Amino acid sequence: MESKTPKKLLAETLEDLTKENFQKFVQDLVDRRQEPRVRRCRVEDKNFLVVADVMVSTFTEKKALSVAAEILRGIQCAAEAQQLRKKFRCVSVWRKSDRSLKCLFPPSSAGKHFLDEHFSQLIHRVTCVEPILDQLLQEDAIQQEAYNLIRSKPTSQAKMRELLDHLRASPAHKDIFYNILKKQQKHLVEDLEGNS
Repeated sequence: MESKTPKKLLAETLEDLTKENFQKFVQDLVDRRQEPRVRRCRVEDKNFLVVADVMVSTFTEKKALSVAAEILRGIQCAAEAQQLRKKFRCVSVWRKSDRSLKCLFPPSSAGKHFLDEHFSQLIHRVTCVEPILDQLLQEDAIQQEAYNLIRSKPTSQAKMRELLDHLRASPAHKDIFYNILKKQQKHLVEDLEGNS
């Protein structure tokens, strides 16, 4: 079986979008406020192959995939975002700096998601839950009612248990949680991943 590069898989994902959704994707890509930014002239009226190439050259392969998933969710293509993440879950990128293979998405053993694999450790080791909750609410990964319920729990362990139980049903929300945790508690994530 032919091994596909992240760029090729990204291009295939963009090719599968409807014309309208592809146009929305390109519009959101050029409207992003974060650096580095993609210039309109590089992607406007271009096909999916060019857009994928521009994304990979502007960002890294890993970042291009993350940006694509973020934009897909933003244009109401959550199923496509999830499919993209599944395609790349096992794709690895060769890192020349340390000559090691690095998985693009949450590492796991036996096909388990990071959240499921480290469920009990996350309950006991994440003590600052509110900033994570705030970010999850902002990204629509939890609703206000769930946010209020989780915040009302008396201990950080009870909050984390309720939060993780709430997220378990949605792979997309588990991925959002993983990315938030990776930003807010980088050392914990690295420690847990190193012990997998």
